[in-house]
Amino acid sequence: MTIKTLGIDIAKRVFQLHGVDAHGKTVLKKRVGREQLISIIANLPHCLIGMESCSGSHYWARQFQRFRHEVKLMSPQYVKPYVKTNKNDANDAEAICEAVTRPNRRFVPIKNTDQQDIQSLHRYRQRVIQQRTALANQIRGLLSEYDLVAPQGIRCLRKKLPQFLENQDNQLTSLALEIFSQLHQELLELDERVKALDQRIAKICQENESCQKIKQVEGIGPLTATALVAAIGDVSNFKNGRHLAAWLGLVPRQYSSGNKKLLLGISKRGDCYLRTLLIHGVRAFISLAKKHSDWLRDLIKRCGKHKAYVALANKNARIVWALLAHQAEYRSAH
Repeated sequence: MTIKTLGIDIAKRVFQLHGVDAHGKTVLKKRVGREQLISIIANLPHCLIGMESCSGSHYWARQFQRFRHEVKLMSPQYVKPYVKTNKNDANDAEAICEAVTRPNRRFVPIKNTDQQDIQSLHRYRQRVIQQRTALANQIRGLLSEYDLVAPQGIRCLRKKLPQFLENQDNQLTSLALEIFSQLHQELLELDERVKALDQRIAKICQENESCQKIKQVEGIGPLTATALVAAIGDVSNFKNGRHLAAWLGLVPRQYSSGNKKLLLGISKRGDCYLRTLLIHGVRAFISLAKKHSDWLRDLIKRCGKHKAYVALANKNARIVWALLAHQAEYRSAH
């Protein structure tokens, strides 16, 4: 039994294996537990292992690479067309085994532990930001029931909430004052947690050479730089800068047929978090630089500010690829 390609449908406790030989004939169909998986893979000869990119896939990919196997991760959308008849673990593993051998397949870069650490930090910060936003909206809604309206924006809420609590003419009951005081304290605690996470991310950016290199690009700060380095991994996985921009969903979505070519809005594929950081970073840069730059004003006048944000975010993504791929130093044109 010589396995050339192995498809693994991973889960928490149970793993389904499907292996084929050089002629595509099935030679292995097995369902194993978590404890037996490593020993089985270690005893296999060198082969190509395919898995869907999901929870735990990067960990297993690193473990399998220790035994000199070639491991490739795929997005589940590329596996689904190969699933035959009903969906179950055996059919999923067979579909993975088939999809990983297709030419021109796009694969997910395998992350190392350092990249996963940085990405986990970003995910943690993102959740805290969402909690803070939800809390601010709840405070604003509860205040409106007492005819206390704060201006739009979380900064205005931080400023007005203590004033509402100190004002003796707002007719708040003692219970309402107690509730809003606790909500205010919770908001301050979340602000401190976000500040601490930002400081940690800034320290990581300062210690990482790649982050320092791409942080020089206008519209990219420590937050975006660390998120990009953690997500991209090996930049050689992308043929050129446009491939990276397409991977981030910053290129037009095409809907063409025959001689009729139609380009729609951006595809919005890939990581929404990265795309949001790039676009917001460019938005902040344009708001400061357009007063002193004629070409920025002309760009906004020609295509509108929102299209200008996306266009410059696409440009920054291609610049990031060039800096990382060629180990070049950024030369600002602004």
